[in-house]
Amino acid sequence: MSATAATRAVPPPTPGAAPHGDADRRGRDALPLPGGDAPTAGTGSAGPGTTAAYAGRREDRSDDAPGDAVARVTLQTVADRVGVSRMTVSNAFSRPNQLSAALREKILAAADELGYVGPDPAARALARGSSGAVGVLFTDSVGTAFRDPVAAAFFGALAEGLSEHGVAITLLPESKSTQHVAARDVAMDAALVYACPPHASAVQWLVRRRLPLVYVDQDPPEGVSSVLLDEEAGGRLAAEHVLALGHRRVALFTTNWARGGSGWADDPATAGVGVVARGRVDGAYAALSAAGAEVSAYEVYDNDERFVPDAARDLLAGDEPPTAVLCFSDLMAAAVIQAAADRGLRVPDDLSVVGFDDSVLARTTEPPLTTVRQDFDAKGRLASAALLAAIEHVRAGQPVEPTHARIPVELVVRESTGPAPS
Repeated sequence: MSATAATRAVPPPTPGAAPHGDADRRGRDALPLPGGDAPTAGTGSAGPGTTAAYAGRREDRSDDAPGDAVARVTLQTVADRVGVSRMTVSNAFSRPNQLSAALREKILAAADELGYVGPDPAARALARGSSGAVGVLFTDSVGTAFRDPVAAAFFGALAEGLSEHGVAITLLPESKSTQHVAARDVAMDAALVYACPPHASAVQWLVRRRLPLVYVDQDPPEGVSSVLLDEEAGGRLAAEHVLALGHRRVALFTTNWARGGSGWADDPATAGVGVVARGRVDGAYAALSAAGAEVSAYEVYDNDERFVPDAARDLLAGDEPPTAVLCFSDLMAAAVIQAAADRGLRVPDDLSVVGFDDSVLARTTEPPLTTVRQDFDAKGRLASAALLAAIEHVRAGQPVEPTHARIPVELVVRESTGPAPS
């Protein structure tokens, strides 16, 4: 197979739109800031994505407006019922350690009887200088992210790590509206930047707000914390595995959203775009080239079911297909297994396939997939710890000290790889 094989043009969904999918794994370069005035740091007004608890609260006022048909239940109403001050009632909700357990229980019972759910969250956040939530920035629909098993596993671990400290998550989709921009308008104490392309204006709004940021699966700018996998080690492990099985004609199946379509890379050594794709290609190519293997690389626009199946068929369409394919993800590996079956190639007798992630999909393919496992729980815990540490530094009036975590990976051998065909 040669790099001159025909290219199938697979256009992006919208010109200039960011691809989405698997924690994706693209390089992030600093870009000019979007126009407009920067909002006040950390105090965005309520807008799309605002925590649902802000809705439906009763107004916290000490006096009811004349003519109200139904009197509002306020802090003062509860204070009068119990015979304590407004501040004591407020402490029962916001500073429980200031009261005895018996008094707090009495106040909460009276509030429950009166139908009072507590001080207004927006006012409470303003008084504390904290929203009690962190934002998570996406480039595409929130639904797409949670249908991706890799992203879902990571976000589950992230949510658990934050919830242990009473911190909520606010989802921040990349907004197509100029009137409501979640990254600009929603109150949050910090933000996690995930799967965002270099030109994303939402990232720049978060920067302009001077919020503490944590980057996951992408290179951070200076002074920003990050959580990354050891991508090069993962690529190297996959390559060394197929080399040990005797394979010497190997294709790398990676992502490159910058090319605007799918096809063979001009130079396999430089295939892929972004810290994740480039890291995996670098690790694999170094091991393969050192062993004298014939290496090619096929690039697909994005790690997405809309583009991957056609690309996988093109990858195997030549007169002399590879004997092993090292894939950017389990999703792409599953597509190669299906394309091989469509062409009459047996996995692993005729073709060995290696994935990356060890997602649920790796155990449901036929045959089960040899893959590089990433630790989703560790990634989520480290990201939540970095966010919480940044928030604590800000609350203490101290500069945020960026941390950079690199998570090890491991090879999981299953039934999709075997000795090279004779």
